Amino acid sequence: MSGSLPHTDIRAEGWVGRLPPAIRPYALLARLDRPIGTWLLFLPGVWGILLANGVDAHARIRLIVLFGVGSLVMRAAGCVVNDMWDRDIDRRVARTAGRPLASGALRMRQAALFLLILLAIGLAILLCLNPLSRLLGASSLLLVALYPLAKRVTWWPQLVMGFTFGFGAPLGYTAAAGRIDAAWGVLYAATILWQLGFDTIYGFQDMEEDARIGVKSTSRLWAGQARGFVGACYALSLAALLAAGGLGGIGPGFWPAMLLPAAAMAWQVARLDVADPGRCLALFRFNRETGLAVALALLAGLLGR
Repeated sequence: MSGSLPHTDIRAEGWVGRLPPAIRPYALLARLDRPIGTWLLFLPGVWGILLANGVDAHARIRLIVLFGVGSLVMRAAGCVVNDMWDRDIDRRVARTAGRPLASGALRMRQAALFLLILLAIGLAILLCLNPLSRLLGASSLLLVALYPLAKRVTWWPQLVMGFTFGFGAPLGYTAAAGRIDAAWGVLYAATILWQLGFDTIYGFQDMEEDARIGVKSTSRLWAGQARGFVGACYALSLAALLAAGGLGGIGPGFWPAMLLPAAAMAWQVARLDVADPGRCLALFRFNRETGLAVALALLAGLLGR
């Protein structure tokens, strides 16, 4: 844990703590202290780039670099939007009370200007992609803007998060392949289900406070059947990933290599304890390794084509 707040995931020490005081709140607002969100946005894009057929190695590497930078920028933009919507809620939750807008370290006008800068950088990256990808990327901004509202109107905000954060997978596929097809759709479904599972694990950290202030979530909805629900999400995600590999004409190396991410997901389900916030956070973060394992399986299949 860090700072004086109980069970906060804010990391104000380390390299962020050495930044000039005027810059530090912006780094925290962008979650630069916690790169896991950037990884979880970036990795589905890598999946899409690796799944696409008929793309030369140089084009794939170029796209992976662009998606790496774009994931960092757009994850930051999404965090700014989320905190602008949620600043009043965040003040009432111990884990989030230290966020810059909730604590008053930044004002809304400052956050809005920072958001515009991030979106301008994101637009520059988007313009480096093909026309279909530009259209898809621009349309995803609607999801980014609406996601923070989901927890106020539905018990399934984590599903909305899956559609939002998981958009990198179909965008990566389209950027590499230049088309939308069945493999595109099934890969997107796999990503949504994976993210529904791990974001439900993440939400178990805040259940008591969410109940007190009336915030809805799949974590609260399925707390009594946590392992069954997360396990079902992961099992369906794995099935969809296998189907996407088949539809995409993946090479034979993909199939045995998928045992690794399957084992990683099963381990998470076996270790899940909704009463242990620290463990839930650790399991959530372990999805970086899980996503990397899927990327390695796709790479093994790509090399065997």
